[in-house]
Amino acid sequence: MPKETLVSPFSFFSLLFVLASTSTNFLSVEAHSHRHASTAGQLVLKHHRKLLTQTEHGVISAAFVNDGTKGPYHLQFITLEPNSVFLPVVLHADMVFFVHTGSGTLSWTDDDDIRNVDIRKGDVYRLHQGAVFYVQSNLEAERHKLRIYAIFTNTEDDTYEPSTGAYSSITDVVLGFDSRVLQAAFKVPEDVIEEIMRSSKAPAIIHAVQKEKKVLGEWQDGLLKAFLGSNRSGFFRSISGKNKKKTKTYNVFEADPDFENCNGWSVTVDKKDLHLLKHSNIGVFMVNLTKGSMMAPHWNPRASEIAIVLQGQGMVRVVCSSNVNESECRNMRYRVEEGDVIAVPRFHPMAQMSFNNDSFVFMGFSTSTKRNHPQFLAGKRSSLGVVDREILALSFNVSNTTIDHLLKPQKESVILDCTSCAEEEERLMEEEIERERKEEEEAKKKKEEEETRKRREEEEEARKKEEEEARKRREEEEEARKKEEEEEARKRREEEEEARKEEEEEARKRREEEEEARRKEKEEEARKRREEAEEEEARRKEEEEARRRREEEEEARRRREEEEEARRKEEEEARRRREEEEEARRKEEEEEARRRREEEEEARREEKEAKEREEEGAERRREEEEAERRREEEARREQKEARRREEERQRRAREEEEERRRHEEEKGQGEEEGEPSREQEEARRQEEERQRRAREEEEEEERRRHEEEEGQGEEEEEGEPSREQEEAERREKERHRKAEQEGIGKGRGRRIKKVWET
Repeated sequence: MPKETLVSPFSFFSLLFVLASTSTNFLSVEAHSHRHASTAGQLVLKHHRKLLTQTEHGVISAAFVNDGTKGPYHLQFITLEPNSVFLPVVLHADMVFFVHTGSGTLSWTDDDDIRNVDIRKGDVYRLHQGAVFYVQSNLEAERHKLRIYAIFTNTEDDTYEPSTGAYSSITDVVLGFDSRVLQAAFKVPEDVIEEIMRSSKAPAIIHAVQKEKKVLGEWQDGLLKAFLGSNRSGFFRSISGKNKKKTKTYNVFEADPDFENCNGWSVTVDKKDLHLLKHSNIGVFMVNLTKGSMMAPHWNPRASEIAIVLQGQGMVRVVCSSNVNESECRNMRYRVEEGDVIAVPRFHPMAQMSFNNDSFVFMGFSTSTKRNHPQFLAGKRSSLGVVDREILALSFNVSNTTIDHLLKPQKESVILDCTSCAEEEERLMEEEIERERKEEEEAKKKKEEEETRKRREEEEEARKKEEEEARKRREEEEEARKKEEEEEARKRREEEEEARKEEEEEARKRREEEEEARRKEKEEEARKRREEAEEEEARRKEEEEARRRREEEEEARRRREEEEEARRKEEEEARRRREEEEEARRKEEEEEARRRREEEEEARREEKEAKEREEEGAERRREEEEAERRREEEARREQKEARRREEERQRRAREEEEERRRHEEEKGQGEEEGEPSREQEEARRQEEERQRRAREEEEEEERRRHEEEEGQGEEEEEGEPSREQEEAERREKERHRKAEQEGIGKGRGRRIKKVWET
């Protein structure tokens, strides 16, 4: 609540708020949370807070509220048992707090200094984001708990991010690094860091030690000293009273109320009262309503209110704006008690009422960066008093007299007497809840009846469908039965007709078979007579044919023996000629190899004697060797040509001989001896083909060897052993080739012999 209440121009939509408040249904917060998506204001019950920390030495709980503009706002409720310590944390956001009960000491960092302040019931204070602080509660005779209500929010120039949390533990911040980083950062021995890393994590709230001992552990002492600087040793002696720098707080119970009468009082704290609130968007207020009183209906044009009930119980009535429908916002009545939190957005008219049997005390935080002037609807300072009466009459659609009666009687302002108002609001709220419950039950009952009706209709429809399907099945079965009977009757008729036709056909076949049997019997007798005559003629021809075959076979055997002997002699002669040629080639190659070795030895000897003429001699030797290779190549080509001519002559001779034998065999043997001749011809053709391939392979090998010798001319001047090795490889290949040819010749002879034997 502000210290002064100024009347600003009143708009017509505010009058509609009043009308809406008289005709709109209200619900409790529990009913609202389950039935409606949006309500006027937000209520967080004490038992709905989120528990953050709980030890035997204290409890921390939190609540998040939204004012519909800049929220959500994070509130924390810190309760310390006597002689307890809330361990150091780093603030992530500005913290404005109010001390509800108890007393203690607050210590925090402020730039390059350490500050301490004694706090007690009614104190208001602010800490800036980035500060490191801790709190210790006093051990009072009354043993009051230290209760602190704090809000964490953004400043005018910064935005608070709820996802990062309100603060971080110094222990978690430091121990997030590994031991090597900590040792280098703090410049301490390794055993100190190891002791810190091994120690168990302390809870957020612990019991304070005796004054002659340090409040925090030694390792936390060292970490905070390093964190704040080595000249901060006084930071840990602040509780005992040494090196304290006093900072004054603002106490609402010592301040003069902004407004006070017999019905209660109210006080607000802003940046004019507490310099620390400068550049903050948070203000603090406190209201004390005596029994049967009411804070007059009002709304805040520039600030939202977040109120916490400190003592007693009361009713809070919040009205939505007139430009929204019931689905977007619902007018509400709230019954609140100690510890509950209620948030009311700006431009939402509200009224707080106490019951007849108890006072109603609440404090709260206002969220505004500018001066806020609440607008009251009733009382001596009513905003309606500055509006023309006729305009008001037109707005309410009543006479001027009625408006005069509405505004004249109330002489009080701000806090008004309102005996039994809270009880009436509670009664209306309970009636509304009961009505809502009955409506829900009725709606549920109607829904169940509708579902039952639909279920019966669906069952009836399903039954009808089943009956229709059963009828169709019966009709289909009857139709199928009729068709089956007709089909069976038709099949019986067809079978009878078929049987009759088969009997007639069988009789006809029997007659035909009897006729055929008689005909065949006659034909068989005639055939037997013919066969007897043919058999006699066949025996005669067979005897003649057997005699002729014996003569032909004897002649063919004699010719085969002669031909086999001639082929054997011819093959023996060819083998002998090949052996002689092979021996001649071998001797020639050995002589040629010996001569080359002698020449190569002579060349090496000359090379050793005339190293100074090495290049000229090497060139000359290469030319001589090239000429020698050409001569050898020419000789080999001549030998190859001679062999080819000899083989061609032999082939022609064999072909002529074969042609002669073939003509003789065709004349002598005829058709019976034709097959062996063809096999012999095929064998000879295959042998000639193999010889031709062997010659081609030999020529190809000779050509490759010649190309290799030409390409390795320069290497041969220093590689005489390599040429010898190549010559040996060539002879080895030639030997294998001859062995293969001999094997082929032997195999061919065996095949020809087998053909003749066949």
